[in-house]
Amino acid sequence: MTVEIKQVTAEQLPLIRDDVLDIHVEVRHHDFGLNTEFNSRDRFNERLTTYSSRPGWSAVMAYDDGDPVGFCFGVPLGPDTAWWSSMQSPLPAGFTDEDGKRTVALNEIVVRKPWRGSGVAWQLHEAWLAQRQEERVTLLVNPAAGDGAVQAVYEAWGYTTIGTQQPFPDSPVYASMIRPVRA
Repeated sequence: MTVEIKQVTAEQLPLIRDDVLDIHVEVRHHDFGLNTEFNSRDRFNERLTTYSSRPGWSAVMAYDDGDPVGFCFGVPLGPDTAWWSSMQSPLPAGFTDEDGKRTVALNEIVVRKPWRGSGVAWQLHEAWLAQRQEERVTLLVNPAAGDGAVQAVYEAWGYTTIGTQQPFPDSPVYASMIRPVRA
């Protein structure tokens, strides 16, 4: 299935914020039953605000006949990033050295249920990466999501697990994954 993809900058976020929040609640709460405070609309909105305030944040939205069906967003890791600080095992020397140009973090990719399994997530992922200039992309995935199926999708897309981390006290322990931006 082909959908219309629109690029979004931080300045344009107010135009799509409600759609992003609505999709988040629909997928995380209703589809996956993740009704924790960490996954609440308000907490997700706080994270979205924080991420989008950083230099280089960008997003893509997918639409099918004008209806929002999914989104993807992320931000480059700057020299002061805390991204790697919650790794549960040390990474090799230099691996976490960031300058705002080396690594981009894929913070979220979410697709509504009727469009899952149709290639929309891949289209969002590729459209978002196509605009990135960094060398590598990293993401966090809950290894329990879909009984491991979500992590397997990322592996099929070329990501490799490099360890685990728990970035917030009330978040799951995530697998930390990485791959080159241009696979």
